[in-house]
Formats: sequence, structure tokens, C-alpha cells
Amino acid sequence: MPTPFVRTRSLWIIGAIFVVAGTIHFVFPTLYLRVMPPILPSPLFLVYLSGAAEIAGGLGVLSERLHRAAGYGLIALLIAVFPANLYMLLLQYRESGLSFATLVLILRLPLQYMLIRWVARSTYLIERGLGDRG
Repeated sequence: MPTPFVRTRSLWIIGAIFVVAGTIHFVFPTLYLRVMPPILPSPLFLVYLSGAAEIAGGLGVLSERLHRAAGYGLIALLIAVFPANLYMLLLQYRESGLSFATLVLILRLPLQYMLIRWVARSTYLIERGLGDRG
């Protein structure tokens, strides 16, 4: 289990990452529209919704009363956007083959899992000794 100092620092970093990322959805929505899978309806609405969810989750992890709920929400969001990450990888591969950019997007996929674990550990959704081995 992380020490209170490490946990607090982690929550602040997670909060900052998600608030900044969510804000970018509103400032530069075209970045996200380009990688939105075409099967999804109302792409601009979904970009704004996911941005708002990131901001809410990022702020929520900073509240002692809300950090667990925010952790669940951020993990659900990270799982929900995973198909967009795969779609972005496929688009890049079609455009440039096995380029450096494609390799970066390939490496991003396992980083999504590590981010989920970081959020879960920092918000005490999983703790050492409760099935967590890492």
C-alpha cells in the first residue's frame, strides 16, 4: 500500500493529467474527432463528454469523499476509450506502415493498462494483499 505522501502525490498527478487532457478535448476537439471510430454516433458530443468526464474524474480524485467514485469513473473511461486508441493505431498503420509513430501507438496500449492500475492503486480500489501482485 502506498504511503500517505506517495498516495497524495499520485492523486495530484493523476488529477492534473486528467484535467489537462480533458481540457484539451474542448480546446482542440479536432484532434479527437480524427481518431473517433466512425461507428460511434455524435462524435463531437462524445469528444466533449469524454473531456468533461476526464475533468470531473481528475477533480474527483482530489476529494477524500469522492476519490473512490472518481477512480471507478476514470477506469471506466479508460476502458471505454480503448477502442479509439486501437482505431488510432490502425489509422496510423494504414497511413505509414510500421513507422516510429505506429510503434509509439503500439506501446501506448499497455500503458493504458498501467494507467488503470495506477488510478486503482492510488484511489485504493485495489491494495496489496487483496489479489494485487504488483
